[in-house]
Amino acid sequence: MYKEVSDIISEIEKVVIGKEDVIKKVLMSILARGHILLDDVPGVGKTTMAVAFGRVLGLDYNRIQFTPDVLPSDIVGFSIYNKEKASFVYMPGTVNDTNLLLADEINRTSSRTQAALLEAMEEKQVTVDGKVHPLQDPFIVIATQNQVGTAGTQMLPHAQLDRFLVKLAIGYPDVASQMDIIKERQVIDSYAGLSNVITRDGLVKMQNYCLSMTMKDEIVSYIAELAIASREDPLIELGVSPRGAIAISHMAKACAFVDGRDYVTAEDVRNIFIDVCSHRILLSQKARMEGKDPSDVLTGLLEKVSMPFSG
Repeated sequence: MYKEVSDIISEIEKVVIGKEDVIKKVLMSILARGHILLDDVPGVGKTTMAVAFGRVLGLDYNRIQFTPDVLPSDIVGFSIYNKEKASFVYMPGTVNDTNLLLADEINRTSSRTQAALLEAMEEKQVTVDGKVHPLQDPFIVIATQNQVGTAGTQMLPHAQLDRFLVKLAIGYPDVASQMDIIKERQVIDSYAGLSNVITRDGLVKMQNYCLSMTMKDEIVSYIAELAIASREDPLIELGVSPRGAIAISHMAKACAFVDGRDYVTAEDVRNIFIDVCSHRILLSQKARMEGKDPSDVLTGLLEKVSMPFSG
């Protein structure tokens, strides 16, 4: 299975250049059956990342460009009366019949429309007119939002932010990577060279194996102590929830798997802790007055809580 992981990363790197660490973390999130929020400035490759993963993983892919006039029914579907059948017929929405949904610029639509994704993301189903419609397995949302140009945007509610396994930033490339990007983008279809590495069933198999990996009690205890420390820290008003602690464990297993191990170490937890938790906490007024951001505070927690000696 590790060869497949290596092949996936190599394929994505053909179009997302110089960002191996981010590629690995997006892959970890998918293996952990989690949703990803890419939060960064325009033009750094957020959409490219999502499209590339859809093609390389052999997933049914769909995209919705969020704007103020997108309705909840566009996402979850709606019922329409069929005169011939004398009954209401369900018309699927964007989340139906897809494995990977790119929710582009999710912060540019209404709160009501954003909330329409909640059930789909958490329960892997949608309910329309009292009827439940299961979604495909796997079902992963990669959402993007820009940090600039706030006019016409709606902040994601904390309840929805908590549904994302990780919040990641791609960042600007270095000089060498920027040169490679310029050269590579001279072709019309930059995705043409991508190969399908695994099937959907193969991905599900990897996901199931990933979540069954060994995690010793001392690692579980380490995760619990970090979560509790976040709730007791004076710089944090709202700490990591039990759902967040579970998310840390799932992402840590995926981190170990991508690194070629079948067991989790404390270092795996440290490697993904900030990505999993930065969007789940709310800073206190004291922290905001001191000019701290979530990453600063979470880094402090990692320094305070002792790591277990063995993995």
